[in-house]
Amino acid sequence: MPKTSPAPKRLRCGKFQLELDRPLVMGILNITPDSFSDGGLFTEPRRALERAREMIEQGADLIDIGAESTRPGAPPVPESEELDRLMPVLELLHDCPVPISVDTMKTAVMRAAIAAGISMINDVYALRAEGALETLAGSEVAVCLMHMKGEPRTMQNAPAYADVVSEVREFLAHRADAARAAGIGADRIVLDPGYGFGKTSAHNFTLLRELNSFVQLGYPVLFGASRKSSLAKAAPGQLVHASVAAALLAAERGASMVRVHDVAETRAALIVWSEMRSAQA
Repeated sequence: MPKTSPAPKRLRCGKFQLELDRPLVMGILNITPDSFSDGGLFTEPRRALERAREMIEQGADLIDIGAESTRPGAPPVPESEELDRLMPVLELLHDCPVPISVDTMKTAVMRAAIAAGISMINDVYALRAEGALETLAGSEVAVCLMHMKGEPRTMQNAPAYADVVSEVREFLAHRADAARAAGIGADRIVLDPGYGFGKTSAHNFTLLRELNSFVQLGYPVLFGASRKSSLAKAAPGQLVHASVAAALLAAERGASMVRVHDVAETRAALIVWSEMRSAQA
């Protein structure tokens, strides 16, 4: 059984120190032609810059940029193509007032992004690629280690678990241990159970219900269910509302960060939730 400890009060994230006294909102910026919700909308660098600024104005605490789709069934993108999409956007965002996270599983892309001054790597492959651990260890950026069963192209082909919570928890504990053994400080590590990544709807909602089990590992937990198919099936035609509800439920269960498309709506809901929690009787 993995050890448990209190979650840290702040995250060291490149040049930023993020206080974790409330759930942080990570705004999603996909600069891909084929992402499941917003593919093709922000592929032009200036449009991506405008979207990042819009989300910051709406209250985003971080911006997470993805240049390769990891939607179910997505084919891999060549390293050179991912870099061609990503680097012009990072250049435009070099003075961003909030941390920039890059969503990638390629070590070479991590190196280039870190050299460009980003503050966090969000890796669906949990630093299992060759050289990834060493690349992060030699930097000051934060890292999000996510659980994914299989790979994006095949991960939704009948995923099965004996116990989804214990298996995902064990995986994340082992990856966090590997990161620390490589020299990545505990105050730079975030865990993500990977809602929608090699899981059925039942698996996803079980992970949400039991999210505090991951918090007990002693690292900040990121939760990302925004606009995913299990929410669309549960609440047809109400995807934004369902996504906000999922984010609130995650916050209630101890998530330190929620990764969302709908920043303004999520931020408003979290403000009301926080006010309710802090109100004096």
